[in-house]
Amino acid sequence: MQFNKVEICGVNTSKLKVLKESEKMELMKRSKQGDKRAREELISGNLRLVLSVVQRFTNRGENLDDLFQVGCIGLIKSIDNFDVTQNVKFSTYAVPMIIGEIRRYLRDNNSVRVSRSIRDTAYHAMQAKEKLVNSLQRDPTIEEIAHELDLPKEDVVLSLEAIVEPVSLYEPVYSDGGDTIYVMDQVGDNSKDDDWIDEILLRQSIKDLGPREKKILSMRFMQGKTQMEVAKEINISQAQVSRLEKSALKQIKSH
Repeated sequence: MQFNKVEICGVNTSKLKVLKESEKMELMKRSKQGDKRAREELISGNLRLVLSVVQRFTNRGENLDDLFQVGCIGLIKSIDNFDVTQNVKFSTYAVPMIIGEIRRYLRDNNSVRVSRSIRDTAYHAMQAKEKLVNSLQRDPTIEEIAHELDLPKEDVVLSLEAIVEPVSLYEPVYSDGGDTIYVMDQVGDNSKDDDWIDEILLRQSIKDLGPREKKILSMRFMQGKTQMEVAKEINISQAQVSRLEKSALKQIKSH
């Protein structure tokens, strides 16, 4: 799918039918009674819901046709497992199911290969965590999850870390009036041993900057502090630190 098109998997999304909640419930009841046509209508009438979920994953470099098909699997599972006796909107139930199916697909097809046994341990750990949250009414510790699974806590930590999706350093985490803060802005630099040449060049370049800009650049690139640490020390917001840092770097580049 491209942004200037409305077609995905050969489906013209602009012509997809949107069902009312009352229509969904009626079709759901008929589907539960074995009416295959009602089930097909329910699937086609909720494809826009799948599309809305898929759009959350547009910046991951994945083939959106594939994600749409995987999302449809999640939709079908939610239709087959939905309990019509519960006072819950279908979309409220279906969206987490569709998201979960897509995330499983992304984990299983991650370029960093994770063994099946580690993935299985991670899924069991997540299930155990959800169970403990319900019983304890708080987030459980790793030790509690490990005890629930009767596994060493190291195995639980390793499995959960292994399925975490990589995050781009250029992924935005906050925006304040156009001053976007990226992941890389929140990362410090502790590799000082071999950076003495860069430090000399930087010192020569910042001599014409104001005292606050000099301090920010010194803390960021000589002391290896994050923008959040700098903001806390000089008592301004991280967005302001980001703005001043970018302005100072732009001034240095112009020289």
